[in-house]
Amino acid sequence: MILVVTVQNSDKTLSRKQRLQEKQRRQLAVVDTVDKAEVKLRKAEAELAVAVAEAVQVFGDERTASEGLDMPVEAVRRFVGIAAHESAEADGPDA
Repeated sequence: MILVVTVQNSDKTLSRKQRLQEKQRRQLAVVDTVDKAEVKLRKAEAELAVAVAEAVQVFGDERTASEGLDMPVEAVRRFVGIAAHESAEADGPDA
């Protein structure tokens, strides 16, 4: 009887390496997706902030805008602050 011994260690290392590469590829893809979503979220938040700031002007004050928008006063103030910050950044650091 002849016994054949094969070394599969290199095959396992290769498949392990391939699995690791695939896992890293998926992780990078998820990070990329999250990064893109965060950019969209910041843009949407800035647009909402501008709209809330306009609502404050139309309603006359933050409390009335809060009631008209059915939004807590703290949220209205936060969005007004974001809008002011966005406006200051758009005007540039010298303005």
